[in-house]
Amino acid sequence: MNLWGYALKLTGWKFDINVTLCDKCVICVAPHTSNLDFLLGVAAYKSIGRKFNFLMKSFWFFFPLKYLLRYMGGIPVVRSKEKHKGSLTEKVIELFQREKYVNLAVTPEGTRSATDKWKTGFLYIAYGAKVPIFLAVLDYAGRHILIDREFIPSGDAEADMRLIREYYSKYNHAARYPEKFIP
Repeated sequence: MNLWGYALKLTGWKFDINVTLCDKCVICVAPHTSNLDFLLGVAAYKSIGRKFNFLMKSFWFFFPLKYLLRYMGGIPVVRSKEKHKGSLTEKVIELFQREKYVNLAVTPEGTRSATDKWKTGFLYIAYGAKVPIFLAVLDYAGRHILIDREFIPSGDAEADMRLIREYYSKYNHAARYPEKFIP
């Protein structure tokens, strides 16, 4: 067990993986209602010696924080259409094609606030890059982080999202702030 694993254990959290992770995948993480979710995700993934990538608003990539975020696997997301040439989805698919190892963690809600409209970009990324999606849960009620399902996107984002939301519906009260999680 490494330092990250000890940190989880000392804080009363456990982390289980019931799938075989691969070098290229998307990790769908939900529920996402707190900034603490990011730290728990980092600790969990680092506890098994793996690196991951994540998308974050470009706002956070300022000196000197940008060096730390990029080192940790951060990919800045530029929201402005003028500054962002080409779609983010296409750019991330190109990243998967170019690199040997990409484990992209995404939060389908796209916000820590309550929303019933989940983002579908991760489905298009996984489908376009021909990589699996692993479903991860942050269960605050049970102090348990879990990756237990591999999902292969069909290309029908609406149908895929329905299945993914159905999976997360059994974790309706797992969020740090359950009132903000709408599966």
